[in-house]
Amino acid sequence: MLLLAMPQVQDPFFHKSVVFLIEHNDAGSFGLIANRPSDIGVAEILTGMEIEWRGESSQLAYFGGPVQPQLGTVLFDEATCGIDGGAEADATSSEVFPGLRITQHVGDLTQLAGAPSERFRLFLGYAGWGEGQLVREIERNDWLIAPVRMELLFADNPEGAWGDALRSVGVDPATLPSWTPDGGGSDSN
Repeated sequence: MLLLAMPQVQDPFFHKSVVFLIEHNDAGSFGLIANRPSDIGVAEILTGMEIEWRGESSQLAYFGGPVQPQLGTVLFDEATCGIDGGAEADATSSEVFPGLRITQHVGDLTQLAGAPSERFRLFLGYAGWGEGQLVREIERNDWLIAPVRMELLFADNPEGAWGDALRSVGVDPATLPSWTPDGGGSDSN
């Protein structure tokens, strides 16, 4: 599912964020912020790892969340990726949505860099919640839940993904109140 941050979420990491929730259980939750491109190019990161990037030179890495920002996670479309199929790929990557896989394996990253998927995102860090934390935030109305849509996860205009995600579930972002950093609301947008 997707988590859409409501306007009262003022934390700079999560304000107007679209989070792809990948794991949620009694122990906690894990996801990736899908609409925060960084200023760092994928080619720059991979050059430092001595991996050749054959994708678009302008492709940016994304800020996946504030937890372990040095950790890279790749989200990719398995139908168009450069990873050889079979048991080896199943052992190093996981399907997180039909046709969509995730990996943190350097070998997978090397193969993907050589023939990047049409839908490819390299995330730095991730969003994590401890036991019961996300449920409390949802009960507090900090998050709206929406179904996963590929065009939101891989938006050409990530800055507009939050509004597009809200509209996808019938919410007009212009009708939501604005919030000030002190937690108060106002009627203006």
